[in-house]
This record gives sequence, structure tokens and C-alpha cells, in this order.
Amino acid sequence: MRRISRGAILTVVLALLAGVAGGWLGSERPWLQHRNRPLHEMVHHELELSPAQARQIEALEQDFAVRRQAREAELRAANAELAAAIQAHHAYDPQVEAAVERFHTAMGALQLETVQHVLAMRKVLTSEQAAKFDRRVNEALTSEQP
Repeated sequence: MRRISRGAILTVVLALLAGVAGGWLGSERPWLQHRNRPLHEMVHHELELSPAQARQIEALEQDFAVRRQAREAELRAANAELAAAIQAHHAYDPQVEAAVERFHTAMGALQLETVQHVLAMRKVLTSEQAAKFDRRVNEALTSEQP
């Protein structure tokens, strides 16, 4: 029969305690949470949406999720193309330049889709909700954190 070492037991216990402590701190201490809580969470948890608004927002989010996944796939493909061009040429030549441009185009398209989605969600909100929403969007866009 195989014995379990003290080190392994200690590691499991410490990992469990760290997980519990992290969960407790994150859920019970909102002042420790990142101030730029994801926008969709803020919309659903802080704006007190009516049932009709919640349905409209959910439909917008589902539609955007599909478009975002497609744009993110374009970004991954552009990154792969850039990696291959750099590996093949080891210089900033026309192939590398084209790959960089493809990546920038994909990134710009994702940003445009995101801004359009944010503005579409805003249209669903009351003026009071929109004011809170606008403050959060402004904070997210002007934050010093990337």
C-alpha cells in the first residue's frame, strides 16, 4: 500500500485554505474587487433592469457573443500569420507588413463591434441607468490599467 507524504497533505491543505480565503475575500469584501467590474455584470447586477430590459440586453449579448467569437478567431488567425511571416523572413518585409496590417484590421473590427454593442445596450436603459452606465464606460476607457 502506498503512503501519502506529509508534504503532499500539507500542500493540499494549504491550497484548500488559500482557495477558501480567496473566495471569501472576493465575495465578502467588495472594496478588494477590481473597480472595473466587467460591464455586463454591472448592467445585470447594479442597474436594476426591468424584465423587458433584461430580455433585450440578453438578446444583444447573445448576438454580440457570436460576433465577438468570430472576430477573436480572426485575431488568432492574423497572429498565426504574423508568427509564420516573422519565422520565415526574420525581417520587416512585405509579408510581415501584410500580416501586421491584417492583425490591425481584425483588432479594429473587434473594437468597432464592441463599441456598437455597448451603444446598443445603452439604448435599452432609462436615463438614470444610462448615467450610471456612462460613468462605468468612461472609467473603463480612461483607466490606467490595460
